[in-house]
Amino acid sequence: MIKFPGWRAQNNEGPPDLDEVMRDLSRKINTLFGKSGGNQSNPQSSRPQASNVNFPIFPIVALVGLIWLGTGFYIVDQGSLGVVQRFGKVADETTEPGPRWHLPYPIETVQVVNMEQVRRLEVGYRSSAEGSGGKTRLPKEALMLTEDENIIDLQFAVQYNLKNAKDYLFNNRSTDEAVMSAAETAIREVVGKNKLDDLLQKGLADTSERMQAILDSYKTGVKIISVSLQSAQPPEQVQEAFEDVNRANQDNQRQINEGQAYANDVIPKARGTASRLLAEAAGYKLKVESEAKGNSSRFDQILAQYNNAPEVTRQRLYLDAQEQIMSSVSKVIVDQKSGNSLLYLPLDKLINATGSATVQQSQSMQSLNPQPDSTAATTANQPTATDRTRDAFRSRDRESR
Repeated sequence: MIKFPGWRAQNNEGPPDLDEVMRDLSRKINTLFGKSGGNQSNPQSSRPQASNVNFPIFPIVALVGLIWLGTGFYIVDQGSLGVVQRFGKVADETTEPGPRWHLPYPIETVQVVNMEQVRRLEVGYRSSAEGSGGKTRLPKEALMLTEDENIIDLQFAVQYNLKNAKDYLFNNRSTDEAVMSAAETAIREVVGKNKLDDLLQKGLADTSERMQAILDSYKTGVKIISVSLQSAQPPEQVQEAFEDVNRANQDNQRQINEGQAYANDVIPKARGTASRLLAEAAGYKLKVESEAKGNSSRFDQILAQYNNAPEVTRQRLYLDAQEQIMSSVSKVIVDQKSGNSLLYLPLDKLINATGSATVQQSQSMQSLNPQPDSTAATTANQPTATDRTRDAFRSRDRESR
């Protein structure tokens, strides 16, 4: 059984004497600080003089003061700043990272603010618990009016950190609400100046500068890092109709692309064919003009000769014309009235000369007017002019014999 000091020996079951407990405590404290413990021989005789007990007040006050002063120590982490308030008023200086000390409460208080922490603010939705990956839509924040009086559902996130700890703590009652208001204001301003189709196709322009200007005017001490668009779509009630319109636009664009590809294939070919025809026409024109100039020059020369000697020139022209005509005819004319002498005619050479002239003429005609392959095959099966000429000469030779 635990016995408390001051219990009476004759009555172990009675309560402890409060005066004896206080005297025993005082005696132990005095012994701890090197003071005498007073009269300890007869504790009962000193019971009437309990009011004269000497308590160690100074050591107790000193201990309490040390504990109070020890509450002023604090540590500022890396990337943070400490803002000191002296009797509620903000001190001019801020404490840098490291171990620091301030006058304990209630004289001074310190608020440590993390300046480098990237804070995230969601507008139009709220993310679910970590790991689930779900989102909760907030139509009140997400639905916005466009320039063409349509409604668009926008969801975006704002990332920011702090640039002034004092402004962040004391210039606004709720800095996060101020950032939310500035973000909505800047986004709604941009959305109200753009049409729905432009926002759905091109996305949202950068609004971080506009948000920063609004927050600076509020003196929030916040620095906008980025504004990321999470979703931009029509309202859920008309989502299917917008999807049909998008599919129709995509089909239209696909057909336009196919037509453009066909035009890119056909137009260069047509231009190449036109260029070739123009070049051939220019060559033919040059050829015809050159031949015409040559014929005109030859005619002028013949005319000059004809004026000098008409008969001779006329006879010469006649003989040239007959030579040109007879060179392509497969007949031999012999004048037998002048005598009955036997004539030797080189028929083979004549036939070959006539045949080669005929072949050259036919090739030149084919080059000017090309015939299909079927016509060429039919011509190849027919007897040539050389064969007909050879048969004609053989029949005349038999008749003369």
